[in-house]
Amino acid sequence: MELSIADQLFVVAGAGAGLGHATAEALLADGAHVIGVARHTDSLQPLQARYPQQLTVLSADITQPATWQLLQQCMGSRQLHGVLVNAGGPPAATALEATLQQWDEAYQQVLRWKIGWLQTVLPAMQQAGYGRILFIESASVKQPMENLVLSNSLRLAVVGYAKTLAGELAPQGITVNVLAPGFHATAAMERLFSKKMEQQHINRDAAMAQYVQQTPVGFMGQAADFGSLACWLLSPHSRFITGQTIAVDGGVIKGTF
Repeated sequence: MELSIADQLFVVAGAGAGLGHATAEALLADGAHVIGVARHTDSLQPLQARYPQQLTVLSADITQPATWQLLQQCMGSRQLHGVLVNAGGPPAATALEATLQQWDEAYQQVLRWKIGWLQTVLPAMQQAGYGRILFIESASVKQPMENLVLSNSLRLAVVGYAKTLAGELAPQGITVNVLAPGFHATAAMERLFSKKMEQQHINRDAAMAQYVQQTPVGFMGQAADFGSLACWLLSPHSRFITGQTIAVDGGVIKGTF
């Protein structure tokens, strides 16, 4: 399907690895212009070599206000068509293990920066009468995951914010949606593998096998497949979808909704 995003401009946060990287690659392959933000940008160099006129790499921490100012400078007077709101998750911990300091840090890491960044980009989208906002959160917003109390709790706040924002922005041509990934074969899984290894005194392969067994399709997700869905949701074709949280989880979520 032709996504009608050629020459459109997108900011992809967390573009250096995993699901963010895959989304950036899918957007570029369809002719979009991408500002890829990552703290570690070595993995973006091959993409920049393939798409030198389309990809701008910004080595920065998306959770920091200074980065939002740099992004404004990178965009200049160009219209921003969509943003992928994405960054690493909080550490793995049980409810009884998580300290108050970890809760405070997780609030900053999972929720606060997203609101702050969007407050800087939304006025231009409202003026243009068009925009796509897509969050990458976690399947834990639909079904709590073991050892992820910080993510289970605070990502739900992001979903509540996104749902509210979607209702307010819908008449202005701006959609807001959330993708809730399950277990994908990316580096983000390593903290879960490590926690499982620590708790059960098993090796990494055995820990990974447990997550594969929990996934009804029998394998972990691939970042490229996730990226193609994210790309579509960032395109004009998704104009009738807003305020939704869509699980991409291989059947892990057992609930009807």
